[in-house]
Amino acid sequence: MLTMWLISKHTIFTRKNYPVSTQELNWYEIDRFLMGEAWAGSQITKHLTELADVIGPRWGGSDEDRRAAKYIRSEMESAGLDRAEIEVFNLDSWNHGNVSISLPDDGDRPIGALPFLRCKPTDITAPLVDVGHGSPHEVSAFGDQIRGSVALTYIAPEPFTTAEPFTARIVRLSEAGAACIIAIESKTGGRMEYSNSDEWLNVGPQKDAVAVVKTSSEDGAYLRRIAGGTPRIAVSVEAEYFNTEAYNTVAEIEGATNPERHLILAGHHDTVLKAPGGNDNTSGTIGVMETARVMAALAAQQGIRPGLSIRFATWSGEEQHLQGARAYVARHYGSAASPREDKPLLNINLDELSTGHMKGIVLMFPHLRHFIQKHLDTMNDGLRCHVLAHMDAHSDHFPFVEEAIDASITWRWRFWGRHETANFHHEIGDAANKLNVRELKEYVGQLARLLLRLSQVAPEDWPENPVSVEDVQAMIERDAGKHHPAFHI
Repeated sequence: MLTMWLISKHTIFTRKNYPVSTQELNWYEIDRFLMGEAWAGSQITKHLTELADVIGPRWGGSDEDRRAAKYIRSEMESAGLDRAEIEVFNLDSWNHGNVSISLPDDGDRPIGALPFLRCKPTDITAPLVDVGHGSPHEVSAFGDQIRGSVALTYIAPEPFTTAEPFTARIVRLSEAGAACIIAIESKTGGRMEYSNSDEWLNVGPQKDAVAVVKTSSEDGAYLRRIAGGTPRIAVSVEAEYFNTEAYNTVAEIEGATNPERHLILAGHHDTVLKAPGGNDNTSGTIGVMETARVMAALAAQQGIRPGLSIRFATWSGEEQHLQGARAYVARHYGSAASPREDKPLLNINLDELSTGHMKGIVLMFPHLRHFIQKHLDTMNDGLRCHVLAHMDAHSDHFPFVEEAIDASITWRWRFWGRHETANFHHEIGDAANKLNVRELKEYVGQLARLLLRLSQVAPEDWPENPVSVEDVQAMIERDAGKHHPAFHI
């Protein structure tokens, strides 16, 4: 027979070669329900239409941000979660108006222009200097010629040299006296995406940093061709900084055996300006919503609840230095010395899920590696658990890491196997059609299965977290300003 033969306190055999070691649960039937509900009951298309098409771009603090939060909360309530709330926080925000690059001595030739996020206002006319990739030897060769100029540079690092992030080269050019920087977009076909000019690992908003404006690959090539004559170039950015309200959402399935302790599955629902965010990060937002729905359906229809409580959160302000997740961590967990409530045993962050199928979980700290891998192995999907070798501050897991809370990201495109058609995130072209519905269904089923398994482990049976806030700060200082190869594979 193919039904369950044996149930013991420690091991269950539901089918041949299907052992599971957690609670007295029929994991074959549970997995079949979760995967089936993730596929047959999917609400992905409905959520995609509302978030990416109807609401559209959701810059943190905007009316669209508020509408998205209200929609997410409503859908969590409809799915039957135990609670669903919106948490309002203060956002240090920014926006821009007109942006232009022009050549005063070259008629009215249009030059593509897009400011880096949080670029300060600027209005300058100065000589154009082509500094190549902004490498040390290139900047040194120009000497004082860079001072007061507009520096033209590639975003990509110089080939065959020690790679360094663009943020480090921006600092070098600023210290050399560049009055403004024009960065050449790596993507072709006139595409330009919003980028960041500051190091997120240990530097917050830089309102006084040098202005950085992007131009297209094609216009950048033109500017390089004429730069030998040191033409005058005019760069103008209308921008402002201001405070406003922004909106996180939090919902929960209360645990059956240890409701006072919890896990968190989260992703940001905000997008950059003008981008519907099909990939970045409607995909992660829907991943959170659908995993919550599937697990709530399991509780309602099968009476099977997680052991630990599971929180499902979507953050605003990710694209503005992770402010939403950081506000949540501060509100709920406070400082390491006086936390307001028990910290989560694990945070799993979902970001840009449409760029490749799920391959596993990547931890920021190593002590959970074998524990997580053991539970992944029971799923028989070949998923792997790895540990990132450097501090990664480029998504909403990082505010948890800063408080020495175990946090992780899904092993996806940043590490291996990115879809060729998935290179869209901070641009207008990141529309609804960039979300991969089939793969997202798979993510939902796998995440629900993993979370339920982890939730069945009592808090005292989790490996102890030996990492302190001071340890994290030392790691940040170790890695700040260094090249992180995972972003370029």
